[in-house]
Amino acid sequence: MNTKIKALLDKMQELEAEIEGEIEEQRRRFHYTIEEKRISFEAAVLQQHQELRTGITRFLRESGLINVLFSPVIYVQIVPLVLLDMAVTLFQFITFPVYGIAKVPRVDFIVVDRHQLSYLNGIEKLNCAFCGYANGLLAYSREIAGRAEEYWCPIKHARRTKGQHRRYVNFAEFGDGEGFRSLKK
Repeated sequence: MNTKIKALLDKMQELEAEIEGEIEEQRRRFHYTIEEKRISFEAAVLQQHQELRTGITRFLRESGLINVLFSPVIYVQIVPLVLLDMAVTLFQFITFPVYGIAKVPRVDFIVVDRHQLSYLNGIEKLNCAFCGYANGLLAYSREIAGRAEEYWCPIKHARRTKGQHRRYVNFAEFGDGEGFRSLKK
């Protein structure tokens, strides 16, 4: 790998660690802790959250007619999302062991925990659960696809695309046949 690219990637890792530190600081600021998978708030914070909760009737009234009318269009997406979940999970469980590819732990990507926030009403909790599942599933699917691509076709595209997975940087350059063959050994 190019030394400049390696240095930049190392710098990115340092920045990611710094971001994690800042997130941890925010957790302390909002007075919650995570022990195993359990999230706990201090009693005073829980009381404040209860006071911030908006009732469902008021929430619907303030959401506006457009948001209420189009919500079924959003929620119907659960069908293709569940099908995607089943397809990529089955794909990795069948093929990854055959090729010696490490399986992607679903729990590392799909996190549905915002429904535990007491300042959210039932609709907001449902919205948060849906988004947590959908975005986590897409990240999980991307990691599975990235590992498969790394195994079968670790070649960068000629045309640059946005948002590549983290393995992409190690792929052979487009047109570098020797680089590709060296990765396949």
